Amino acid sequence: MERTTLDLWVGIFVAAGMAAILVLALKVGNFSLNGSSTYPVYAYFDNIGGLKPRAPIKSAGVVVGRVAAIAFDQKQYKARVTLNIDRQYQFSKDSTASILTSGLLGEQYIGLDTGADDQMLKAGDTITLTQSAIVLEKLIGQFIFNKAGSGNHQ
Repeated sequence: MERTTLDLWVGIFVAAGMAAILVLALKVGNFSLNGSSTYPVYAYFDNIGGLKPRAPIKSAGVVVGRVAAIAFDQKQYKARVTLNIDRQYQFSKDSTASILTSGLLGEQYIGLDTGADDQMLKAGDTITLTQSAIVLEKLIGQFIFNKAGSGNHQ
């Protein structure tokens, strides 16, 4: 009888461990099990840097959606980013979308700042006011070039 009880507790412990690993894997992978409905909005950027699909979309530090897809628009020569925003969050038509970085070298995400327009974004609308990613390598290159160009000639 003691052997059966021990086997039962080991089984429960193993099942709980597997469930914990599954939840951790979903958290790390930025997946959600709540199945909330979203609406797609599009934004065009000159440079998306290291932005990836499933990257968070944040407004005031709160995750309000996820990047659904990234494609290259051959007519505008820009990156077309599809944003899936949770239906519970509404943003005005004159909202701005910026590609930001968490910390100095952290993950990139899209920051949404709402405007003052009375009309709200609807499914399929395009955010026209965008700010591309700041590429650290370009900034360092410009800094070095400017320093070398100004030079301290004595």
